[in-house]
Amino acid sequence: MSANPATPLLDTVDTPADLRKLQPTQLRQFADELRAEMISAVGQTGGHLGSGLGVVELTAAIHYVFDTPTDRLIWDVGHQAYPHKILTGRRARMGTLRQGGGLSGFTKRSESEYDPFGTAHSSTSISAALGFAIANKLANKPGKAIAVIGDGAMSAGMAYEAMNNAEAAGNRLIVILNDNDMSIAPPVGGLSAYLARLVSSRPFLELRDIARRLSRKLPRPLHAAAKKTDEFARGMAMGGTFFEELGFYYVGPIDGHNIDQLIPVLENVRDAAEGPCLIHVVTQKGKGYGPAEAAADKYHGVQKFDVITGEQVKSAGGPPSYTNVFAQALLAEATRDSTICAITAAMPSGTGLDKFAKTFPDRAFDVGIAEQHAVTFAAGLAAQGMRPFCAIYSTFLQRAFDQVVHDVAIQNLPVRFAIDRAGLVGADGATHAGSFDVTYLATLPNMVIMAAADEAELVHMTHTAAMHDSGPIAFRYPRGNGTGVALPTVPERLEIGKGRIVRHGTKVALLSLGTRLGEALKAADALDARGLSTTVADLRFAKPLDTDLIRRLMSTHDVIVTVEEGSIGGLGAHVLTMASDEGLTDAGLKIRTMRLPDVFQDHDSPDKQYDDAGLNAPQIVDTVLKALRHNSAGVHEARA
Repeated sequence: MSANPATPLLDTVDTPADLRKLQPTQLRQFADELRAEMISAVGQTGGHLGSGLGVVELTAAIHYVFDTPTDRLIWDVGHQAYPHKILTGRRARMGTLRQGGGLSGFTKRSESEYDPFGTAHSSTSISAALGFAIANKLANKPGKAIAVIGDGAMSAGMAYEAMNNAEAAGNRLIVILNDNDMSIAPPVGGLSAYLARLVSSRPFLELRDIARRLSRKLPRPLHAAAKKTDEFARGMAMGGTFFEELGFYYVGPIDGHNIDQLIPVLENVRDAAEGPCLIHVVTQKGKGYGPAEAAADKYHGVQKFDVITGEQVKSAGGPPSYTNVFAQALLAEATRDSTICAITAAMPSGTGLDKFAKTFPDRAFDVGIAEQHAVTFAAGLAAQGMRPFCAIYSTFLQRAFDQVVHDVAIQNLPVRFAIDRAGLVGADGATHAGSFDVTYLATLPNMVIMAAADEAELVHMTHTAAMHDSGPIAFRYPRGNGTGVALPTVPERLEIGKGRIVRHGTKVALLSLGTRLGEALKAADALDARGLSTTVADLRFAKPLDTDLIRRLMSTHDVIVTVEEGSIGGLGAHVLTMASDEGLTDAGLKIRTMRLPDVFQDHDSPDKQYDDAGLNAPQIVDTVLKALRHNSAGVHEARA
């Protein structure tokens, strides 16, 4: 295929099939155009930039060499998948990235046949690719499975669990280790590139196979020695002995931005008859865009920005974020108490613990993408008398549920869980929504669960958690800025299991948990305007419930409505269980629960998401009115 010199090559490529019509000599120009297109698109929408910039050449090379979508390409996490989206028929929709009704920021099965597996949480790609490879093997179907996993994601045990089971896939499985931090690789140069081409070539593999068969005829000690000599000779020259021990044939490291090196190695591996193969590719995050290369975070996640200058659109300002309020509150507690320490799982800045680490480096621990380890490590610290705060996003704490149960709750150890990104999170969508933490934690004996209604309450809850030594305690708070309420100069230690009345009424009671309190107060204004006197309670605790307060409100009001930013099985379910157990509904009391719908909500703005979920003030009002209209005569007779 020859393109008109005046026509950008990218304009001639809509799918990987079009890409494969280009000549190898055209791929450098194509990669440059692909990088520029990605920068332009993310400049308009914001999103994850640095990761994608680092894999532009690798993306083009994989799609050029392999027969996608028959060959299954799985990107770990998916932060780096924007060039892949542009190449796979979605270029015209990149302007909708992470917006309501638009493209997901991650790979998504329902979005494209080129996204065989949805990703967004780390370290799942090798397990999934192994599943595809074995399924094809069992069905005797063609097709390889290619997992691209970053060196950071290799800190999670799941990646090694998958690799330890990969041998059964044979040559159908290829893992590409995208090393963009030089944390594993020695310097990459011409010699390592030559060696990578050599050891992945068919003549070398055939010769190695002959030598292996001959060595099997030797006495066992000599055979074992020959095997080790082969592995360690290549390991000494190139690294990778560790991966060989897991059953992978290791190739690399190679320069992930040099297409002339990438193409022959990928072709060799594609055509090899060896077992599973790991290709070690070294890339530079933010590659090819000066402002990203110069930034400390390589522009990992960005707001909309000026493509020429790299300057990001500044947010409107306003109140501090909940994350920052927690970070400052924890610093104050740690200054007072030398037994307080902080743990995060590869999210120091996301959880605000980077500030803690600067002040108390000996008491701050970033364990990498290893939530299971983070929780059990915290349990060990607690068992030895420390007061650990385990700060993890709600969606990522799901990965460590067994450790929360077995290592913390059963042993009743005082681990403090600071659960960031609770509720709906906007542009990151269903994979990052903090929808389930109250539900899965409130089932556990010994667990205390708080939810902050505003940033002042978050300060109080951080202090309360620090002082709580009788068992595990969790407190949740959302992404984004607070309400602007004044922060307390002296935090209050909350009484465990006690809520508060923030507005008194007589007919309707709204029981809020978390930051829906503001919407509940708006709803109370609207209900009062209709002549429906409304009480608003901030329960503060999902467990233990303030049973005295709830019982009192149920005995004095006609309608009770619970409102929470979590899934079914949370606060509402526990209030209903209490009411049922105590027979509080026998007199015709109307109880309604408002919670997130039983669906995985797609990405959008948080306000729109909560509107779609039916958790804003107008829907609260509507819920109350419908409850009053239903058998209203019976209610009035019961209260007469």
